[in-house]
Amino acid sequence: MSTWRDDPNAIPPWNERPKCHCGFRTWLQIWTDPLPQGKKGCRFFKCPDIDDDFKACTFMQWIDTRPLGRVSFKEEQERRVRQQQIRLKGKEDELKRRRAELGQRETALKIQEEQFQAREAQFKREADEQKNRYKEPAQSSTTDGRNKKGKFLRFTQ
Repeated sequence: MSTWRDDPNAIPPWNERPKCHCGFRTWLQIWTDPLPQGKKGCRFFKCPDIDDDFKACTFMQWIDTRPLGRVSFKEEQERRVRQQQIRLKGKEDELKRRRAELGQRETALKIQEEQFQAREAQFKREADEQKNRYKEPAQSSTTDGRNKKGKFLRFTQ
């Protein structure tokens, strides 16, 4: 399936055209001058120059690196395949980098989780110890000199 980038007579959809520095969608034009050499017949995006204060915008973005008419379809397809391979390699590298970063984050999260669980267990132990400390005097009624029935014991010497 050919796209507007493959067909020199096709016009790209408006939403696929870049915006210039002025914020307007650019126009598609074809270079007609003989200079720079090798650019005649190349397509490019250009600012529509509809600025209210009559300042000329110099935005220009080439679509073709060389005229499509001079390059065989096979050469153009090979060039595009190479470009896609380069983009794919870049995306693979980015994916590897992100996976490594994700692994580091997962490791850090595991460490934090272990530390949290250890702190939580420590707090629970401390709370249990504190409960036991307060229960011990209340449970032992003989420490104040009373027996189990609540009567005072006599201490003899």
